[in-house]
Amino acid sequence: MATRRKKDDDTDVLVEPGKDLEAPTESVTFTVSLPVQVHETPEDEVAVAIHDIAISPEYLDVAGPTTTSITLVPEAVLTVPEPVDTSPVIPALPEPDQVYSRRGRQRGEISSTPEPAAMLTAERLIGTRKRKPPPEGMLQELLYAITFRLVNVGDSYRVRERKALEARITRFFEGGARFVPVLTRKGGVGKTTITALLGMALADEREDRVIAIDANPDRGTLAERVDRQTRATVRDVVTRAGTIQAFSEFQTLVSRDQTRLDVLASDTDPLVSEAFDEDDYNVVADMAERFYSIVLTDCGTGIVHSVMRATLLRADSIVIVSGGSVDEARLASETLTWLEANGYAELVRNAVVALNTATHGTNLVKLDEIEAHFKSRVRDIVRIPYDPTLATGSVIHYSELQPLTRNAARELAALVIDGLPSQRPT
Repeated sequence: MATRRKKDDDTDVLVEPGKDLEAPTESVTFTVSLPVQVHETPEDEVAVAIHDIAISPEYLDVAGPTTTSITLVPEAVLTVPEPVDTSPVIPALPEPDQVYSRRGRQRGEISSTPEPAAMLTAERLIGTRKRKPPPEGMLQELLYAITFRLVNVGDSYRVRERKALEARITRFFEGGARFVPVLTRKGGVGKTTITALLGMALADEREDRVIAIDANPDRGTLAERVDRQTRATVRDVVTRAGTIQAFSEFQTLVSRDQTRLDVLASDTDPLVSEAFDEDDYNVVADMAERFYSIVLTDCGTGIVHSVMRATLLRADSIVIVSGGSVDEARLASETLTWLEANGYAELVRNAVVALNTATHGTNLVKLDEIEAHFKSRVRDIVRIPYDPTLATGSVIHYSELQPLTRNAARELAALVIDGLPSQRPT
């Protein structure tokens, strides 16, 4: 009969009679064939892969992991300076309580903050107001008067035109004097008269100094167009150039017109005048450039004279004088042709032609055709009307000229100034 026994693990085992409890039992062995590995790890992945074998805890020291301290020595570090702000510093506006203004305050009201001295203005203490200048013009002045200066419609059209012309003539220059030769190939067309008219119109309007130099080697007469105050000539300037240091010394060698035009005479002796050459002109021009803003040169008819070359090299613009007859207009046009052929084409394009209608034969030709011809070659042309004061060939008093003559001279002056550079190229 089978008996029940307990094993060491307190489990009950049924044991048959005649069998030992510790007898071995039969075992079964299973053989499993696994498939062949399909994926092989590439060498580059194996090189960076983590080892598959886990670390046994027994491998670690029971005292805990140890640490190793490494001292790092810093290398030299390049310090880049911070950029410096070079922009201009704009001061901040003052606080509202520091803005000095009387806006919103009654007259006589005391400010809550101390006022600076700048608050004591003429407008505050005297009550002056900026008024529009009184108008010019018959109807405009009458309306301004009968309305007790309350209605000011401004200047008339003619007055505005006159003021615009004055603004052109008085244009400011920088960088030394401007040279303007007045020339032609024919004598007797009024070249010297035009030079005097142009100089007087410029000097009458401008605040700076204007001089007209008589560089005619054929005994010029420019000094005879003004009230002569000295017997000095261009030759005296040449001989005394080394001793002239101030304008007061140079002024003793010129004659001044009522318009403040200074005139430097040429030599009265034809032989001495003919000896005035290129070097002498340069000495006179250098001296004039020190004291004057505009230098007019009354050139002779000898266009191939050495003085002409020195004059044209300094020229900023030129004035060509033409008479009203056929031969006078043709010779003036040939002067332009000669200039173009000798390298002065730019001066020709910037030139102004003064058409003197007081010469003989003017009434017999078509002046419009002469003007059309010159306008195709130069910048502009101005008609100079007949004036009894100019016809005498004596001293010219600018204030005694007819209004049309003065207007023509002013127009010529404005056109010449328009063609001059405001600044010298550096």
